[in-house]
Amino acid sequence: MNSPVVELLKQLIFVDKSVVTPVYVQVSQQIINAIQRSYLTEGTPLPGSRTLSNLLGINRNTVVAIYEELASQGWVDIVPNKGTFVIVPEQKTAGIKATSQGVHQANIYAKTTGFPFLSSFNLASTQEMVQSNFIINDGQPDLRLHPTHQFSKWYSASMKRKLLVSKWNQIGTVTYSTFELELCNYLNITRGFHITPNNLISTRSTEMSLYIVSRLLLKSHDVVLVGHLSNYAANMIFQQTGAIVKTIPVDDDGLNIDYIREHFTKNSIRAIYVCAHRHYPTTKTLSAERRLQLLQLAKEYKFAIIEDDYDYDFQFDGTAMLPMASSDAHGMIIYLGKLGQSLFPSFQTGFVIAPENLISEAKNYLQLLDRQGDLIQEQMLSELIHEGEIHRLIKKNILVYKQRRDFLSTCLTETFNNKVTWDNPSGGLALWLKFEPQIPLVKLAEEAIKHDLFLSKTILYQDKNTCAIRFGFGQLNETEIKTVVAKLKIAYNSVINNLSLA
Repeated sequence: MNSPVVELLKQLIFVDKSVVTPVYVQVSQQIINAIQRSYLTEGTPLPGSRTLSNLLGINRNTVVAIYEELASQGWVDIVPNKGTFVIVPEQKTAGIKATSQGVHQANIYAKTTGFPFLSSFNLASTQEMVQSNFIINDGQPDLRLHPTHQFSKWYSASMKRKLLVSKWNQIGTVTYSTFELELCNYLNITRGFHITPNNLISTRSTEMSLYIVSRLLLKSHDVVLVGHLSNYAANMIFQQTGAIVKTIPVDDDGLNIDYIREHFTKNSIRAIYVCAHRHYPTTKTLSAERRLQLLQLAKEYKFAIIEDDYDYDFQFDGTAMLPMASSDAHGMIIYLGKLGQSLFPSFQTGFVIAPENLISEAKNYLQLLDRQGDLIQEQMLSELIHEGEIHRLIKKNILVYKQRRDFLSTCLTETFNNKVTWDNPSGGLALWLKFEPQIPLVKLAEEAIKHDLFLSKTILYQDKNTCAIRFGFGQLNETEIKTVVAKLKIAYNSVINNLSLA
């Protein structure tokens, strides 16, 4: 009869010669797995090379390679003239995945927890599986415009900075970083602020910024006002805090401030979320008069204004209106922004500007979420700001995006022939495309996918008064824009034909 160890290995080890992983690696990984799971205990003698060779149907030299691999990793001790014995290294904690037919399905990880936990409908992912070659998103930059070769040089140079090592080794800081100082200077120049690093934190993204702000500002049943049709990601974050999200009308001048005064009372509102520069998704700018009204109402009603300036950098026509926060003397506004949208996502950064006492608390939250940050990213961005590269890159890309906006407008005019309406936005990377008369947008998306065009559900806006999509053009060049508009028209015609037959 075979020894117990041989019987165990016979059940545990499976050799698949059809995969690229060498046989000796496959077997050694599975033996390690068995040791980690205590199927093979310390001191257990392993079969001789001839026995294991016959058991697995492999060459004897392969068995020798298996035992040498195990010995080199410290899992077995090969004693001359005595045999090979299992030893257990003191600090082996990581499990090793390997193809195996283990006892009691030992290598299958559980699909569900054995304990209850809180799941959240509010945080359900909006991502969808995409196989189409053409996509309309909500207005993302074109990463192909990122200066890859230049950035590889800048990144390499930043990695070699000796100061980085000392920064990583610091337990705490007593002075502001170069990045904080450079970012403050940049925002003071470009957005009309008068801030110091006491008024600023840098985060990984606008979503992280808003999450931290919401945790500081909101509690269960607090009322947050947003525009009728608003940023779905922001709404998810607000609802996750337990806040009650209520909508207010949006017209050509932005949020209707009179509606707020007529329908809400003092101390009944905790915060208002506003994209003053370009309302998401409609791209409408909050007028100067309504900005003043909103600031006055916030002071009178004692609510916070969360100003999300997600695409301030992309201004095509005229001069961008300065943020409301740049003229906030009473500390009513929390300003959210982005830097580096013309760069790869890993080089982009979000930031929050607010009064010093709120920023102090926000930094405590940031320490929990992202204690180390990204020092290489900060080093690079500091140098790009200081040398003016960020400003030059933005200026170059604005010309490209403006041409794409104008080309899209021309294509829509020629292709749809007054069946859709839109206003050319003064900036940003998306336009608000309205269908008149209304059509079922879900059906439009279904027909589009048949023609290799994907419309995300998050860009479709439809109710009894609205039938529109937020058409992002930033990531499409002119050839792609022409193709996408043509495919959209084919899908539109299919929907119209189906409606007429119904």
